[in-house]
Amino acid sequence: MVNQATGNANAPEPAIRRSHDLSPRDWLEAGQSLLRRGGLRALKLRPLAGELRVSTGSFYHHFGDFDDYQGRLAEYFAGAQIAELIDAIGRAEANPIGRIRLLAQVVRRRGMSRLSIAMRAWAESDSRARDAVQRHDGQVIGFLVECLQANGFDRHDAMVRSYALMTLGLSKVHAPELDRATLMEEMIALLCYPGDRMTTGMVAEERACGPGATITSS
Repeated sequence: MVNQATGNANAPEPAIRRSHDLSPRDWLEAGQSLLRRGGLRALKLRPLAGELRVSTGSFYHHFGDFDDYQGRLAEYFAGAQIAELIDAIGRAEANPIGRIRLLAQVVRRRGMSRLSIAMRAWAESDSRARDAVQRHDGQVIGFLVECLQANGFDRHDAMVRSYALMTLGLSKVHAPELDRATLMEEMIALLCYPGDRMTTGMVAEERACGPGATITSS
């Protein structure tokens, strides 16, 4: 069969999902994809259906209207999505700083910083998004504080360092001479170890020992 998109006779046709195969979560993930790429102005029904390659009518199998959908999208950001991620990290990595490092890797790989920035912009005009951002941040800060306290910081110092790590994760500063992944590793070295227990050079040694835990699910 000739693939109509590529003209390649050997390439399979791209799979088209049937609308009844989709779950509400599929629609929520598609909405987050639109938010990452274009912000709230990109979050419209027709592009959303196009993201999933289904008709707009199938949207109403799961949501009463678009306002209902937006409310559930905000709730997903603050609820199941972040709770499941934190739980998965806890099961995948025992070391508290390893957990912070794994969170940073997942955030970078999934484009979660772009989503978080889009949610903050949405929060300026919608109380549901504002509440979701506050709840989401509370869970992430709580996770970071717990990890840092387990590594020897008192609660105040753990809180300050947690805010610094989150600020770096949300930064849009253009710094072409710095590699984002390396920068985060160095910031973890600076912020996550009391006193001189870890230096930047020791980070390189630790990274050379192996890739550590991973989370592969989306």
